[in-house]
Amino acid sequence: MAKQVVAEIKVQITGGQATPAPPVGTALGPHGVNIGQFVQQFNEKTKDMAGTTIPVVITVYNDRSFEFITKSPPAAVLLKQAAQIAKGSGSPKAEKVGMVTQDQLIEIAKVKFEDMNAPNLEHAARTIAGTARSMGLEVAK
Repeated sequence: MAKQVVAEIKVQITGGQATPAPPVGTALGPHGVNIGQFVQQFNEKTKDMAGTTIPVVITVYNDRSFEFITKSPPAAVLLKQAAQIAKGSGSPKAEKVGMVTQDQLIEIAKVKFEDMNAPNLEHAARTIAGTARSMGLEVAK
């Protein structure tokens, strides 16, 4: 008998630092998944990305087994790292909090490209630039 998918759970966890506490425990607990096993596997897979927020899609099956896929970090997280800021602006049009260069946008687009629906790298970089502007970052020409 084939495994049936019971749930597909999406959470964002800091790389290499997952614990059974929320959000992991509260997301997996109701489905009967072995939380300790997930935490161990996730931390092993993401130990090189420690401190970076990583979206994860966890597929839970009817026999309480699971698989998970890690995605690339959110564009906002990568932009904050590139601009070396703690958070974006509350009023992005009036208050600029930092600056990113075109080269930084292209590097971020390369990281995110697999998870984006852009036809090429140039379009992906323009999408990332829009995110940067909405965070209050200036984009250097």
